[in-house]
Amino acid sequence: QVQLVESGGGLVQAGGSLRLSCAASGRTFSTYFMGWFRQAPEKEREFVATISGSGSIVFYADSVKGRFTISRDNAKNTVYLQMNSLKSEDTAVYYCAAVRTSFYSITRQSDKYDYWGQGTQVTVSS
Repeated sequence: QVQLVESGGGLVQAGGSLRLSCAASGRTFSTYFMGWFRQAPEKEREFVATISGSGSIVFYADSVKGRFTISRDNAKNTVYLQMNSLKSEDTAVYYCAAVRTSFYSITRQSDKYDYWGQGTQVTVSS
């Protein structure tokens, strides 16, 4: 069982930055792919970024590529999402999630993840 707790959300002006953190419980954190997803009001949950257990494989949604950076610190059982050049369309609840898999091709799919955090609100004002 893995428990995930996100933090770092808030209100920021367009063009600003935020860093989200997701702290995980358990001693096997480094064996999980970690993903960030987001859900805006009245929209479906969408993929943002994912990172492999070692950190050597990362994927981003086209909408955030070049602006967001996912990273992890396995010694701290924490995954981060650095968000720069924020836009109003980035406003959403952001969730981190964990999946143990060897098939990195599936890690963009939210239904493949086994554990989820409670989410943290990010609001970007224009």
